Amino acid sequence: MTFHGVRGSTACHGEETARFGGNTSCVGIDAPGEPLVLFDLGTGSRYAAVDAGREVICLVTHLHWDHIQGLPFFPPMLDQASRITVCAPAPVDGVPLGEKMAAIIREPVFPVGLDSFPARPDFVGLDAGQRMIGGVAVSSAEVRHVGRTLGYRVDLCGISVGYVSDHQQPMDGSGPDPEVIDLCRGVDLLIHDSQYTAVELAGRPDWGHCTPEFALDVARAADARHLVMFHHDPERSDCQLDEMVEVHCHSTSPRVTVARERATIELLAG
Repeated sequence: MTFHGVRGSTACHGEETARFGGNTSCVGIDAPGEPLVLFDLGTGSRYAAVDAGREVICLVTHLHWDHIQGLPFFPPMLDQASRITVCAPAPVDGVPLGEKMAAIIREPVFPVGLDSFPARPDFVGLDAGQRMIGGVAVSSAEVRHVGRTLGYRVDLCGISVGYVSDHQQPMDGSGPDPEVIDLCRGVDLLIHDSQYTAVELAGRPDWGHCTPEFALDVARAADARHLVMFHHDPERSDCQLDEMVEVHCHSTSPRVTVARERATIELLAG
């Protein structure tokens, strides 16, 4: 697993965010002999190295800008031999996902349209469920957020990874949705939204995110082995993230780490 982008909402840059990184969401699963799997296509996807000709499966949680704006800068887009499958929630209005993406990445907000790139990705609209994509077992579930959003689980080479990048914490004190818990049940690694402190969440109750404490509740309810706190607020400095490490990373059940750009985690089957 490699973290290419760990921020939420918008990319950020400066000395105060240099250690943990300022690119928006993108995480890769690199298993030998398998397609490269990427969760989300934020600005971090620009730094995802892909060998020529290797198949790439991109699992996009939703179409908010911070999760797709890296697609035009994703290196395989400049290679006509690239094999790219981009999956995202099927639009509720019935418009094919490819048409939705083409309507977003075009003039005047981008100099050229998707049809100007050498690569021709396959766009696949998904609903909740289980399926094989390029030989990779992918499960998805609806996640509460602003607009239709999916969480994903990938089972590959004896390893399971859950990814819930944007998750609205209930303000009535109720717990996570059973569908999210079932999706993440027993995963080796869970990457989960932890954007706001409790004070920030109180002032932004319907912005679609949650606290580190809620992420830990999800991980424990799902019996995940390792939780990675992710989707850091762009206002969160490295020093504040250091404090998050001090508060939460002493847990051993599950193990807890805080996502850091360019960091890798090696997962071994068994």
